[in-house]
Amino acid sequence: MGAQDERSTRGPLTGIRVVELADEQAEYCGLTLAGLGADVVKVEPPGGSPTRRIGPFYQDREDRERSLFFWQYNRGKRSIVLDLRRPDDRDRFRSLVATADVLLESTPRGELDGCGLSANMLMQQSPTLIVARMSPFGDHGPWADFKGSDLVHLALGGVMMNCGYDPAPGGTYDLPPIAPQMWHAFHIAGEQLAMAIIAALLFRWRTGKGQYLSCAIHEAVAKSTEVDLMSWVMRRVLVLRQTCRHARETVSPHPSIVHTKDGRWVMANLGTRPGESAALVGLLERYGMAAGLDTKQSVVAHGSRFVPGTAPTTEKRDHAMEAVQRFVRAFTYENVPWREAQEAGMLWAPLRKPHENAMDPHWLARQSCTDVEHPELGRTFRYATSKWLATGTSWSVGRRAPLLNEDAGTVILPRGRDLPVIDASARAPVGEGLSPHGKLFPLGNIRILDFTWFLASAGGTRFLSAFGAESIKVELKSHPDTRMAAMAPVGGRVARERATGPLPGVTDPDMGGQFNNKNPGKRGISLNVRHPKGLEIARRLVAMSDVVAEGFSPGVLDSWGLGYDALRVIKPDIIYVQQSGMGAKGTYGRFRTVGPIANSFAGLSEMSGLPEPAMPAGWGYSYLDWMGAYSFALAILTALFHRARTGEGQWVDASQSEVGLFISGTTILDWSANGRIWSRYGNRSPYKPAAPHNVYPCAGDDRWLTIACFTDAEWRALTEVAGHPEWANDGRFKELAGRLAHQDALDALVGGWTKSRDAYEAMLALQRAGVPAGVCQTAADRCDHDPQLTALSWLTEVTGTKIGRWPLAEVPVKMSESPAYIGGRIDRGAPCYGEDNHYVYGELLGMSSQEIKALAEEGVI
Repeated sequence: MGAQDERSTRGPLTGIRVVELADEQAEYCGLTLAGLGADVVKVEPPGGSPTRRIGPFYQDREDRERSLFFWQYNRGKRSIVLDLRRPDDRDRFRSLVATADVLLESTPRGELDGCGLSANMLMQQSPTLIVARMSPFGDHGPWADFKGSDLVHLALGGVMMNCGYDPAPGGTYDLPPIAPQMWHAFHIAGEQLAMAIIAALLFRWRTGKGQYLSCAIHEAVAKSTEVDLMSWVMRRVLVLRQTCRHARETVSPHPSIVHTKDGRWVMANLGTRPGESAALVGLLERYGMAAGLDTKQSVVAHGSRFVPGTAPTTEKRDHAMEAVQRFVRAFTYENVPWREAQEAGMLWAPLRKPHENAMDPHWLARQSCTDVEHPELGRTFRYATSKWLATGTSWSVGRRAPLLNEDAGTVILPRGRDLPVIDASARAPVGEGLSPHGKLFPLGNIRILDFTWFLASAGGTRFLSAFGAESIKVELKSHPDTRMAAMAPVGGRVARERATGPLPGVTDPDMGGQFNNKNPGKRGISLNVRHPKGLEIARRLVAMSDVVAEGFSPGVLDSWGLGYDALRVIKPDIIYVQQSGMGAKGTYGRFRTVGPIANSFAGLSEMSGLPEPAMPAGWGYSYLDWMGAYSFALAILTALFHRARTGEGQWVDASQSEVGLFISGTTILDWSANGRIWSRYGNRSPYKPAAPHNVYPCAGDDRWLTIACFTDAEWRALTEVAGHPEWANDGRFKELAGRLAHQDALDALVGGWTKSRDAYEAMLALQRAGVPAGVCQTAADRCDHDPQLTALSWLTEVTGTKIGRWPLAEVPVKMSESPAYIGGRIDRGAPCYGEDNHYVYGELLGMSSQEIKALAEEGVI
């Protein structure tokens, strides 16, 4: 990063205080805020947070000060113990909250109200307070009292029905869906709540008003999958899970991962671009292993932009994949020439284990991983500590997680701020347009020049549009965004509402359902920046924008003359935020990455699946596209907050893979502290002990139910619901330790009961009895049969100019004073190609219709 030595050690949230009253549901959100520089004060009950009892533990000694889970998710925070059942401690809590900007809480529904500490009361005491609540299923609706867990949320949210192993010959699944490991439901929800908190801080900055935020983990997870949701919404099509590749309408016959001769795995894709066939043959020829490959006939599927695992299948591709398998099997993991493949422009990557990234010079140079001192142990341990680099701010590594009540004497001291947190001229805006909710948007007068494409970056600016920014999406006809996925059905919405089976899709690139879901609320222009006149237009747009956002390979905007140095000459306070797979700075900056490659590099693909010797199941979609998008939006929002407070713009260098490292931090820490290398554990729960804890077959085709019993009481309730109270008295199963030691026998009993039961009937019976349980839901289930998502208004109907009116995934965080709206200020679906040329070139830049026509004729637009 050219201006790296200019980086400040200040985080963008310096001077912001967060009081956290949270368990594992919201601790990741608090960790993110602490990493961004906030002073996070963790309020713990007597005996400590329950997350201090989640493993793994340092030296495998269970102790409230040795939980690596607690260390990972509470780094940089401070601790005070308060017993909110006691009047004097409630008074101390009120006093503490009165000094705070944000209260982050995930307490059981009604608990704070019962202590006289309701959100309304606290906000009356402090009108500028932002209360951010995380709950399992929301605080209203038919499932509001359901018990959740990571497994249950990944099941009900649809993630698991996208993830797992290929079916057996004939198409029947003989293995259950797999919950990707570990704690991802809380990561997904935590990212989105953190994003909304920064949006609320920006709203407060300009208006002086606090507000109440609420995020249901179930809703956040349910809209974090990829093509399955819009495939069902648009064409009534279900997707099928596959081993370590995208779930799709039909199972592809060839894998995307191949085995080395020493038992490790490499993602080795055939490619999706012209020239990659020759590159593949050239690579194999260099090693004398191209025999049988036809060097004159392409094995690459052309015609659109495909994500690995979704390209059309052909016999030539199958034959080529067999050659790739032979090639990779000739090498050990350490010696596979995946770097040569990358240098040739091919989508190859090792399936790393998380600790391997913690030793990689690329990530160490980017400060993605950092050693943190634990003085009471006389040791330092390696943590995942940042998700991006920036020239104006930095991630705060902070102190190791607090000892219990370590900071009781200091958190109550008065604090000074050297930067304002609310604008001195803050007031209710006059004449500003309202959203369809009848309220102000969080952001006012913010414009983004949006060069993003693919979900990882375009999905980030989608949230900025929903928060009220004007996003001007730039496309070039020769290099459009990924428009051809989950297409609108032939016959439109009327045909979809009458459909009883899958519908054929249209081929019009302006009518892609997936594109519509990731780009709603944006303006769209066509512009050839490589043309001198196009470059001059781009510069004029930069001058009237607040943010330039892009998702190209590092160096592309520089080659156009629009790198950060050029941008800040045009507009000194410009914010330039780029998203790439590996980050611009470092040795991997030019590597080609898409979501599955980022998953592989980051360690997430290797982490998910049944225990070895089973192959990894990986992810059935580009998980780091969505997680990268959330983080990308967070980076833009924090840069806007920093600029509001200081007047300074900056360059942010973000990467998808770094997000993967950040959310895999416990495994890195376990390796650093205990020397333990990650190994998969399927759908079980070794670190927050539970048994039964698995996925069980139910009546019907590919129907599954997750059950998670963390306590003896939950287990006994299950035996009563199942009509087998004798199970509870079996010596093997009476106590949790015994159940953990006999999980195979336990799973056989529970699975024998569920296999003849309707999945929903069993779930409802178990939840009514207080047992965490959840159906592995498809997109059809979530859209058509989930009353809780309906109660939460998880989808919003938005009209696109050509595609028509369709449901889109709404921002899952409810904001009381400035609610987001996925249709944005223009209340529209995603733009057609060049749809807003006349608005941008005419109204904004003052060109005449003749000038615009001439630009089109010259190929500038």
